[in-house]
Amino acid sequence: MVMALVPQPWPHWPFLFVFLVLFSCESNLICRNGVEATQRVFLYPQSPKVSSIVSKGYRTGYHFQPPKNWINDPNGPMYYNGIYHEFYQYNPNGSVWGNIVWGHSVSTDLINWIRLEPAIEGNTPSDINGCWTGSATILAGDQPVIIYTGADTEKRQVQNIVLPKNWSDPYLREWTKPKNNPLIEPVGQGLNSNQFRDPTTGWIGPDGLWRIAVGAELNGYSAALLYKSKDFMQWTRVEHPLYSSNASTMWECPDFFAVLPGKNNGLDLSAAIPNGAKHVLKMSLDNCDKYMVGVYDLKHDMFVPDTILDDRRLWLRIDYGNYYASKSFFDSRKGRRIIWGWTNETDSTSDDVAKGWAGIHAIPRTIWLDGDGKRLLQWPVEEVESLRRNEVSHQEIELKKGDLFEINGTDTLQADVEIDFELAAIDAADPFDPSWLLDTEKHCREADASVHGGVGPFGLVVLASDNMDEHTTVNFRVYKSEQKYMVLMCSDLTRSSLRPGLYTPAYGGFFEYDLEKEKKISLRTLIDRSAVESFGGGGRACIMARVYPVAVVDGATHMYAFNNGSSTVKVSQLRAWSMRKAQVNVKKG
Repeated sequence: MVMALVPQPWPHWPFLFVFLVLFSCESNLICRNGVEATQRVFLYPQSPKVSSIVSKGYRTGYHFQPPKNWINDPNGPMYYNGIYHEFYQYNPNGSVWGNIVWGHSVSTDLINWIRLEPAIEGNTPSDINGCWTGSATILAGDQPVIIYTGADTEKRQVQNIVLPKNWSDPYLREWTKPKNNPLIEPVGQGLNSNQFRDPTTGWIGPDGLWRIAVGAELNGYSAALLYKSKDFMQWTRVEHPLYSSNASTMWECPDFFAVLPGKNNGLDLSAAIPNGAKHVLKMSLDNCDKYMVGVYDLKHDMFVPDTILDDRRLWLRIDYGNYYASKSFFDSRKGRRIIWGWTNETDSTSDDVAKGWAGIHAIPRTIWLDGDGKRLLQWPVEEVESLRRNEVSHQEIELKKGDLFEINGTDTLQADVEIDFELAAIDAADPFDPSWLLDTEKHCREADASVHGGVGPFGLVVLASDNMDEHTTVNFRVYKSEQKYMVLMCSDLTRSSLRPGLYTPAYGGFFEYDLEKEKKISLRTLIDRSAVESFGGGGRACIMARVYPVAVVDGATHMYAFNNGSSTVKVSQLRAWSMRKAQVNVKKG
């Protein structure tokens, strides 16, 4: 029997913090590719003595992760002969970064995975000191190849190729390295040989030649260097980059793909690109994945952004939370583009060693361009819905200022929740300050869910303990700009756990929304024990987060819809499902 509580008063929370200094890598919170550690200062809640973090309760039930050890970047995802392949940076010997090989898993549905032996290991002169990120490309004749970054005997970063050993093996278990590796070396004036990595999937240009881009530091600035080839073996560097920027010094994990405005079908880069298509250049930097929308100038063989922003803090993001090194591919089975990203742990390295595992991948997402051609939209692949069970549904719930509505009848540790919030009085929206765009995390911390606003905060409280000492909020606020409405989406982890030594930020991102036309704002959140993955405004803003509530180990958490704004908000539709556990790398093929 499903029981829905009447709205409850919004609680008051303590604001107790201490400072803690951690060490992390410039390229992400945990080391990636051996980047030197730099010092950071974070805020953490004070807490009493709590149970050990070494608990199976924090291992996700349906997100991608190996049975043990360290995982980071997704590599070379592809669909080939009826099988999805997910390669990934993997340490087979421990739960910290190091000894990296290419792990390999296969699936028929993107949700349940069979793990295989590593596909690529560093055992030749061109990758003996590193076996790093790369991409897969399907060549003519349905032939898959992988180009990846290796660190050679001189510790230079070079680009290598591997080919399937047995084309008839549906799992492509074994890969061979041609003797002519490396294919591409870091030669050329101004090129930093230690910042030259992560080749993209190939595409065919107007001259019929293959192209790839490689992330690089060129003359002290960031660049996606462009290379051309007739046979995917002999490569020539184009004189100019695909695109470069003096706003940063290095782009990791670049991705380049075509999209059609308002069409959620994907485009195959090895085929002709239709008229009206836009192109997206994605890059990883500043602990997140950013992107630009523009056009691919075929005449000059260059990417031209629609908008150039000198301040990279204003660049659009794939995800506003814990999401990095993403890689996309064209799924020829369903005609869509899918993107994967890495989500690291936000506990300590010693915690990861004690647990024996670190890192997961976000749920694969379908990605496409909004109808106005300005912003990417993302949504969990439809296959994840196969895990849903025990649906709970509510309609027409009125939430006044301070109201909580508990969502009962659902496994709150593993759930999929979809909510439509209907706004009755958008004229009450507070004025928008453009300076907030420069540091949305700061604004989400200062305007947290306990701070009343005109329209909002309203949203979802997940993984909450009985007395709300622990809880994570995913919420919206609506602001009125001069000619439009701006919606702030926050995923606030500052009170997510009583456990000490955690990184608990308040993630956030803004998006424009035509509230006078649509009147509703949607929220979908996937809860998976230590993962909270949210999609706001139909996928206009996405936030991936990692949390470690003590209540998860105890096995008892709560979930609420809430409103703490002055204006009443109506939940026109609320649907929630418990999520079954997927078979993720349990079986070995």
